[in-house]
Amino acid sequence: MVERYLRGIAGAVVLISVALAVFVDSRWLWFTAFVGANLLQSAFTNWCLMMTILRRCGVKG
Repeated sequence: MVERYLRGIAGAVVLISVALAVFVDSRWLWFTAFVGANLLQSAFTNWCLMMTILRRCGVKG
């Protein structure tokens, strides 16, 4: 269940930051890159801060 929440949050953040880049300022793409880098890092280390936060909030793994 944590993984589904994580994918949903990451997808929403990416879409929101791309929309902000298109309509507000292109520097929002740096935030998109940060999310992508964090996802890539978590693929190698099997650790993600958002998963830790979700588990502490009571989301079942």
